[in-house]
Amino acid sequence: MADFKEARARMVDRQIAWRGVGDDHVLRAMRSVPREAFVPESMRVFAYDDAPLPIGEGQTISQPYVVALMIEAAALRPGERALEIGTGSGYAAAVMAEITGQVFTIERLGGLADAARRRLTELGYANVEVRIGDGTLGLPEAAPFDVIIAAAAGPEVPAAWKGQLAAGGRIVMPVGSHCSQDLIRLTRREDGGFDKVSLGDVRFVPLLGAQGWRDPR
Repeated sequence: MADFKEARARMVDRQIAWRGVGDDHVLRAMRSVPREAFVPESMRVFAYDDAPLPIGEGQTISQPYVVALMIEAAALRPGERALEIGTGSGYAAAVMAEITGQVFTIERLGGLADAARRRLTELGYANVEVRIGDGTLGLPEAAPFDVIIAAAAGPEVPAAWKGQLAAGGRIVMPVGSHCSQDLIRLTRREDGGFDKVSLGDVRFVPLLGAQGWRDPR
């Protein structure tokens, strides 16, 4: 356990803060969440490597720096309501839950969603609600959201998400093709329009669903 705590501290210092992530909320959350609990037992020795790791069903847990970068870009703050698209292992949802009051997360793969729900419950994250479904449609019954973060890349920002975003709210997601993607942030203005900022090149799994890419299966 002590080794994991030391590895976590090194990860934050060397992989995240050193690269320019300076949001105190994010850094504290990344220091708190036990990433080793969100990867398969056989992969725990690699939990704090500077890389994504497989979690089953063809999915991965994102590189720690990317998780921190996206949450910092979303400017998530205490008391806000957040929606995550693509629960995966539940790691990013846990990081967000360390910062804010309520996190909803949607996963289309039932096995991953069930495992993430159990894991988050065991770790005491009572402010995270895991849903199974088409994340491209958002979660209208829980809207509006202050922050929407997507861990998958779509051809464009789904209209459903724009409609479920509060005034002043932020969407952070990768947009582009299967091969070339740009991480963007959309901020909803008081007049209902959106301001867009490009955050750089990234590479994510495709966002599958009614307002994303078609599922090849």
